[in-house]
Amino acid sequence: MGNGALSGAVIAVAGAGGPAGRAALLRLAEAGATVVGADNDPERLAEAVDAARYAGGGATVTGEPVDLLDLQSTRDWAARTEKEFGHVDGLVHLVGGWRGSETFTKTNLDDWDLLELLLVRTVQHTSLAFHEALQRSDRGRYVLISASGATRPTAGNAAYAAAKAAAEAWTLAMGDYFRKAGGERGPTSAAAILVVKALVHDAMRADRPNAKFAGFTDVKDLADAIAGVWEKPAAEVNGNRLWLTEKP
Repeated sequence: MGNGALSGAVIAVAGAGGPAGRAALLRLAEAGATVVGADNDPERLAEAVDAARYAGGGATVTGEPVDLLDLQSTRDWAARTEKEFGHVDGLVHLVGGWRGSETFTKTNLDDWDLLELLLVRTVQHTSLAFHEALQRSDRGRYVLISASGATRPTAGNAAYAAAKAAAEAWTLAMGDYFRKAGGERGPTSAAAILVVKALVHDAMRADRPNAKFAGFTDVKDLADAIAGVWEKPAAEVNGNRLWLTEKP
């Protein structure tokens, strides 16, 4: 594990207990990183961490329940991670959620209230908690997973698309912080956005064997793309949307 492309890196994963989180934990561990996961579901998180440790040949993968809707709890998580491992080189934001409606006029604003917390507030908290540690790293990366719907919203996805667009704007502002901090030399850390249409994983295919999932990104391919953000120079990915699906 010590000779992987991410050997020595310490990467935090928010929302590590879901299918995309599980894939990311494993892929980053296989690349040699120390991976620190967080999720609001302790049982789901423990299963994801154990699976990554086992499949990753005993890689250093840890996890703890963190309330990412609480800024101080998120700051405490960031501080503990940096204190324990000496540095933090990445935060991958995989906290998800979806609500939609049949038509624009039937949009329920309760959906916005929920999605604003899951998709925007957690981005605000993780970015504010980790940005200084990421700037101190010589390869810091903040990676947001977004959706193509933020660029071309549909009538029934107004709340979801608006929340994703807000999360993108916040991440791009973080990228501007890294750009300015780099000065004339350019940024050494980066905030990047990976854009998918939607995600698919093995359990979804098993439940719907006849579905095509056209344009969807497999969580394993997403995990590869996440790891790939560290393979590119900070200036190349900072403040950019990296498309994993057809651009609208």
